[in-house]
Amino acid sequence: MAGTKSILLVGVGGQGTILASKILSTGLVEAGYDVKMSEIHGMAQRGGSVSTQVRYGDNVASPIIGRGEADILVSFEIMEALRWLEYLKPEGKIVVNDYEIPSAPILMGKKDYPEGVIDIIKSKANTSVINAAEIAEELGNLKVMNVVLFGALVKAMGLTGIDWEKAIKDNVKEKFVDINIKAFNRGKDAV
Repeated sequence: MAGTKSILLVGVGGQGTILASKILSTGLVEAGYDVKMSEIHGMAQRGGSVSTQVRYGDNVASPIIGRGEADILVSFEIMEALRWLEYLKPEGKIVVNDYEIPSAPILMGKKDYPEGVIDIIKSKANTSVINAAEIAEELGNLKVMNVVLFGALVKAMGLTGIDWEKAIKDNVKEKFVDINIKAFNRGKDAV
């Protein structure tokens, strides 16, 4: 593999962004890549922004992705895609979950959730919009939304040759493995 690839996963606390990054990192390591991962929780437990940065390649020096360096941005919530857009390479891709989580000011009625965010994102980058919540609900558990998005990421990055089912089994409680594998496959099909 020539060079290092950089993947930025962003969302809101409780959406499973970090679990998706751990599955990604596990699979990449098993496939023989040098992998570095960094996570920023912020006020995650209070519904704040969460980001994880995963870089992989033959020899990765740092886990940090600078502005304009991400090959792909996977956003688990619409506004988070807009918030992190400046980290995407000009030729980079975005996978965005068509899902809104209102912030505290919106919940208190002090602000409105902005309209047209997906259109703004589409005008600035190669964007795939996934309704991961709808897919997860069809599977019977909204919490697998993160693995639906993970499946979309794998397809968008062309990483389908890795044993992702093993990576899921290595990172998810046994009783949730089957539904997460289904979510992963549905996510791949959604791109």
